Amino acid sequence: MPLILHRDGVLSAYEAAVTRGWVIPAFGVENLTTIEAVLAATRDCGQRVGRADLPVILALTNLYEHRTQSRYYTHTRRWDVGMKLFLADVAVLTAADSPFADLSVMIHLDHIQPDLDADLLTWDMGQFSSIMFDASKLPLEENMEATARFVREHGDRIVIEGACDEIVDATGDEISVLTTPERAEEFVGRTGVDLIVANLGTEHRASAADLWYHGDLARQIKEVVGRKLVLHGTSSVPNDQIGRLFDDGICKVNIWTALERDSSPALLEQMVRHASKVGGPQMAQRLNDDRLLGNGALLADPFHLDFFTTAYRQGIVFEEMKRVVTRYLGLWYG
Repeated sequence: MPLILHRDGVLSAYEAAVTRGWVIPAFGVENLTTIEAVLAATRDCGQRVGRADLPVILALTNLYEHRTQSRYYTHTRRWDVGMKLFLADVAVLTAADSPFADLSVMIHLDHIQPDLDADLLTWDMGQFSSIMFDASKLPLEENMEATARFVREHGDRIVIEGACDEIVDATGDEISVLTTPERAEEFVGRTGVDLIVANLGTEHRASAADLWYHGDLARQIKEVVGRKLVLHGTSSVPNDQIGRLFDDGICKVNIWTALERDSSPALLEQMVRHASKVGGPQMAQRLNDDRLLGNGALLADPFHLDFFTTAYRQGIVFEEMKRVVTRYLGLWYG
């Protein structure tokens, strides 16, 4: 089906997911390889569960300080060029003649901040399915005022998430407090957002030592605001903590780090094993002399086209990313 962009269609996709007990995953992407891996894994999962139209969200940050994915999308390092390329690639991969045409694909702008992303916010929001309007750097009162203003201006066209806390950076001495049900209820009531990003212990700006998903807190918040919760920081949470997110009132999860973190070792291993085919015997021998290779690495085989191209490297990453996505889809789509 075509991209699901308009607010009504997006909300319908969420409602349909609820009836099936699904949590919709939003996978962060910053290149074409990742996009295709996400779509291919979702298509394959849909075939296994008998639903060709499985919903999946492709998410992209813009000038977010912790990862500006639109800039990394292109070596120009221009966010506007990256954003346009991203939208063009998604349009092609979801067109009627695409292998992924049956999927229910949505586009999400993640961590869009009113100051850093002011230029992007002048674009036509109708090109996107949803947006996380992230005013969490502001004091809570100002956060709610700014978020409510954005909802008034754009809420008739796009699904809007709000960050219902003041989040501090983990590199400092302060600790971000968990969201309370009272704060969540106030935030939703005063801003009118469709979804909320609450701090449930996994907020990815938290330090690793503090990461722990508080499902009991999520269920308490669900009781006062309904099924509106979005979970961030999912890559850092063990599967045994996030397998029953639907019961906790989580309707959407964000995942990015695991895609890159868990695919890089596979690339490293394959290139080391085929060292001489990748870099040539001379380079392989030099690495071996420096004790950077082990007995299992090929040292004498000549260069081989199948092993030193960009397609070779991207192919390894693509297949590993597919496995990562498949693992997560199995948690929420069965």
